[in-house]
Amino acid sequence: MTQTQVEPTTPTPELTQAPAGGVQLVKLNVKILRFNPEVDKKAHWETYAVQAQPTDRIVDVLNEIKWYQDTGLTFRRSCQHGICGSDAMLINGRNRLACKTLVRDVAKAGGTITVEPIRGLKVERDLLVDMEPFFDSYKAIMPYFINESPAPAAERYQSEADAELMAHSSNCILCACCTTSCPIFWVNGSYLGPAAIVQAHRFIFDSRDEATQQRLNIMNQNTGVWRCRTAYNCTEACPREIPITDLIEQVKRAVMFQQA
Repeated sequence: MTQTQVEPTTPTPELTQAPAGGVQLVKLNVKILRFNPEVDKKAHWETYAVQAQPTDRIVDVLNEIKWYQDTGLTFRRSCQHGICGSDAMLINGRNRLACKTLVRDVAKAGGTITVEPIRGLKVERDLLVDMEPFFDSYKAIMPYFINESPAPAAERYQSEADAELMAHSSNCILCACCTTSCPIFWVNGSYLGPAAIVQAHRFIFDSRDEATQQRLNIMNQNTGVWRCRTAYNCTEACPREIPITDLIEQVKRAVMFQQA
């Protein structure tokens, strides 16, 4: 890979005191894996010198680069508050949300932050990947409520204990951090992946849903839960701290009990 150094017009010290009681800024090098399919045959690194507050988020740093140094830099972001899940990236070698990762947590003054696209999905440009295969897996598990029984006069009752069974899986924001950290997904794109299994868990363990059998059959296929090798990468990568490996094991047990 080639490497390009992009310097700001005015050199900056490693530590800069903002005027009149402002917050101290730190000088950083941000090394980004760039790819433009119109001109590049392969990805290459480009390095940008920036100043940031320790409490800035990586998405703030990327916005600074895009707005003031290189308008061609391409990446996804939307709510920028850890809810939409659109800005998943490989930051310092680990899948993270750029909007939830603070500068102080990944680099010190004068340090370098590396940013790459998440793995296992086709890179469209720079940090932007094709999410269609990921969402195809999500659609495959029927991610919607199914209940053909006559609707009750009031709501469909669910106890607190029953709701607790799907509490963790209901927190998934479909950022793909877990799936694209999975080595099985990297080598076998047909594997549904951790995120799809977590979404299936949410409905399999919903006491109000009536399509449990159908979803367990999907999980029992050769693209389902049995591809998981319990590497724990997914659990470590999840920005919502969902115990993904444990949820996958719960689905495996549900499949086995169904066959018993």
